[in-house]
Amino acid sequence: MSNAPAGMRLDKWLWAARFYKTRALAVDEINLGRVRVGGQPVKPARDVKVGDVLSIRIGAVAREVEVKGLSNQRGPAPQAQALYAETPASILAREAAAEARRLAPEPAATIEQGRPTKQDRRRLADWDRWSASLDDEDPG
Repeated sequence: MSNAPAGMRLDKWLWAARFYKTRALAVDEINLGRVRVGGQPVKPARDVKVGDVLSIRIGAVAREVEVKGLSNQRGPAPQAQALYAETPASILAREAAAEARRLAPEPAATIEQGRPTKQDRRRLADWDRWSASLDDEDPG
């Protein structure tokens, strides 16, 4: 961080701060509106400066971070974490959301298998066809 510039592209900063694995992913997320600077939607080439507040949503997790440093290189995780500080309100909201997900999990998350396969449907149809029922009995 010794040769840190005064400002740098938002997508490059998100990549260097390890929010996204590649700059292309960062660009896609910015274009989808999942990254905001000061509450405003932005473009990937926007200059980010020390002191800017970013709102970043990754999946179901929303974070609000303040830019503390700039770096042209993607470094190890401890160095990347020094580039930003998460706001206390964001930490509380993230922990509350995690607790809510723990206490009331998404019903769809309990489904271990997806739709039945063609083979599964055939097995079900065969089972239904050969099952005995009271209606089919012959009184004779």
